[in-house]
Amino acid sequence: MDFGYSPKVEALRETMTAFMDDHVVPANIPWHRQYSHGVYPLDVLEPLKAKAKAAGLWNMFMPHLPEGIEGTGLTNMEYAPLAEIMGRLFWAPEVFNCGPPDTGNMELLHIAATPVQREQWLNPLLRGEIRSCFAMTEPDVASSDATNIATRIERRGDEYVINGRKWFITGATHPNCKVAIVMGISNPDNPAHSRQSMILVPMDAPGLTIVRNIPFMNLNEIEGHCELHFKDVRVPASNLLAEEGSGFALAQARLGPGRIHHCMRFIGQCELALDLMGERALSRIAFGKPLAEREVIRDWIALSRMEIDQARLLVLRTAWIIDQHGNKAARNDVSMIKIVVPRLQVNVMNRAIQIFGSAGLSPDTPLANFWTWGRSLQLGDGPDEVHMKGIGKAEIARIKALNGQASRYLTPYHAVHGDPTREA
Repeated sequence: MDFGYSPKVEALRETMTAFMDDHVVPANIPWHRQYSHGVYPLDVLEPLKAKAKAAGLWNMFMPHLPEGIEGTGLTNMEYAPLAEIMGRLFWAPEVFNCGPPDTGNMELLHIAATPVQREQWLNPLLRGEIRSCFAMTEPDVASSDATNIATRIERRGDEYVINGRKWFITGATHPNCKVAIVMGISNPDNPAHSRQSMILVPMDAPGLTIVRNIPFMNLNEIEGHCELHFKDVRVPASNLLAEEGSGFALAQARLGPGRIHHCMRFIGQCELALDLMGERALSRIAFGKPLAEREVIRDWIALSRMEIDQARLLVLRTAWIIDQHGNKAARNDVSMIKIVVPRLQVNVMNRAIQIFGSAGLSPDTPLANFWTWGRSLQLGDGPDEVHMKGIGKAEIARIKALNGQASRYLTPYHAVHGDPTREA
């Protein structure tokens, strides 16, 4: 088993690291200066996007790019360590056209879009000209079970009419967000997993209202986690993705690689937090000595190092399984990283915040924001408990198939020594 990255990936890691150091990190203060005043920093981002495209650091998340589209399409295994590097700044993925939710939406459109839909929406997304959102979660139902989705998508002649509410829709107030992929019920009489469909809805469609931008744990983001209201929103029937009743299957296909991207970005954030807590521990003097000389601080640093490396190996294995055997084969592995990495994120950020003291709670460090994202992803993309249920079910089925073979390794006392209560 080879644990090293290929020469191709190592070269890309060096290029990505240099690009971050030379271009993205110096833009961090200007980016935050505008963002903190309520302005989404497009004039900071657009020149960086042009440089990233010229450097060959563009559309790296998609293994097979459409003809005529610029990019460096990589396998999940190849892309994962690059996602880790760009994850150290939460806004950096947009520079490389590798930001969520667009990556998942572009993969979905690549799978399911018609030629007309590709030309209208996928290609502009791949060129970085527009952005998108994915409208699945709803306030009135338990959306962790997608069969509960209540938004209606009804065929009326040559149109579909959409009615319903969605919330925590990431990116809906980004200034370049032009289209939503909406999941709803189109065939209520079908079996539970074939009632849903997905449809493309322009953000300026009459009847679509952005009700509010919902803060995450009091973290307000300009690009939004929004509540959307669809009231008699009409779109052409040609806006349907794939066919009626395919929505649930499309949702499952969309989520696998996207969770790898999320997890590797989080691991990059944890690496940055570990470096920051180390620097703080070396420089901060308390009770006559640096914090780094305190045993408890060294324990926190050591534990963080071990947990980060464990999580990274699990995510890379999952990426390898998807590349080799497809999303379906990696279903349980994807659920495992979805649980493990956000919990890692929260634990590492807790330690880093504690070392920084009250400064760790302030916007002067990225730690509080990172913690918020780690905590939120224990609910987003399905709560931990739902993924635990699936993993547990699969493990019980696997063990049941062993037909009691593990019991052969037991050494019951009476089998070894005999049962003195029984007659010879």
